[in-house]
Amino acid sequence: MNRKLRMGMIGGGKDAFIGAVHRIAANMDGLIELKAGALSVNPEIAVESGRMLFLDEDRTYTDYKTMLEKEAARTEDRLDFITIVTPNFAHFEPAMMALEKGFHVVVEKPITLNLDEAKQLKEQVAKTGQLLLLTHTYTGYPMAKQARQMVKEGALGKIRKVWVEYPQGWLSKLSEREGNAQAAWRTDPKRSGKSGAFGDIGTHAFNLAEYVSGLQVEKLCADLNIMVDGRALDDDGAVLLKFNSGAAGVLMASQVAAGEENALKIRVYGEKGGLEWAQHEPNTLIVRWLDKPTEIYRQGTGFGNLSSYTVHNTRTPGGHPEGYLEAFGNLYRNFALQVSARIDGTTPAAEALDIPGVEEGIRGMAFIDTVVKSSASTEKWTKFEI
Repeated sequence: MNRKLRMGMIGGGKDAFIGAVHRIAANMDGLIELKAGALSVNPEIAVESGRMLFLDEDRTYTDYKTMLEKEAARTEDRLDFITIVTPNFAHFEPAMMALEKGFHVVVEKPITLNLDEAKQLKEQVAKTGQLLLLTHTYTGYPMAKQARQMVKEGALGKIRKVWVEYPQGWLSKLSEREGNAQAAWRTDPKRSGKSGAFGDIGTHAFNLAEYVSGLQVEKLCADLNIMVDGRALDDDGAVLLKFNSGAAGVLMASQVAAGEENALKIRVYGEKGGLEWAQHEPNTLIVRWLDKPTEIYRQGTGFGNLSSYTVHNTRTPGGHPEGYLEAFGNLYRNFALQVSARIDGTTPAAEALDIPGVEEGIRGMAFIDTVVKSSASTEKWTKFEI
């Protein structure tokens, strides 16, 4: 590649949260530039946001359909991919159209509003041959990748137990009735889907559990709760998991854990030992052994003991913390390396292929469906079905 990849963005204007995060992540390695956008459903905000980001006036759009039609027709300076950072209900149609128009796609999680849409999107990806990145951010952390590789290489022996938890406290009040725009759409079934906390952060915990363990959930037993009176969707819950290897698991997600921020943590235990990784201490991986002292792996130091996947996704020397933005940047960089290789007709390194895509998106939507079904059931176990 002798140029930067050209990105278009749907959603993510000046009144949004996650759009700025995506732009920072995309810009982190100098491989991508934002060239066009339909940044809001509000025309005034869309135009003003484009101006603030120094987009050309003729590439600042007030609706995504016009953007995709006009950008697809360009013969020069054509976009390479589209990033979709809208609420859940507005993922599917833009993604389908972008793929149809020949663009690769980056989309926020969960991938769609429901499982049927996710399946249709998978068919569109297969039909068009385009690449799709689903931004499950936490798989971009170097030490989460280190944990995955250690499990994959058998360092812990056969996996027996997986604990994953994601407590937040930001919805401890009825914030959706108090002018909080993020709370308003995330707790609205029409815009968020059939689950609240488990559609929002439970899917992250589920994805991380399968990613690190290398296993897949086969059945589960769920209990969802609405703890704040007047709320339409779950804001708390817990799930027992059974994996395809026979391993057992526990998953907890709550947005009413007052005082908590984003305290995502995973622990995986095998026959020989266990490991623990937490997002609030992302540079550290704790490994506990059955027959020797506990070890502490630190990102940025002792590269001889770290996997190539960890090293590939580490940006700074030891002692310099890398967090959420860098993990997001790793997803974008690896996606960019894949797109560039596609353009150049080359094969990307295995480390660049380690990003979540449509398959993870489908499993995430199936997880939401199964959790909701299980919570409403009197049966102990509900089969995980796609």
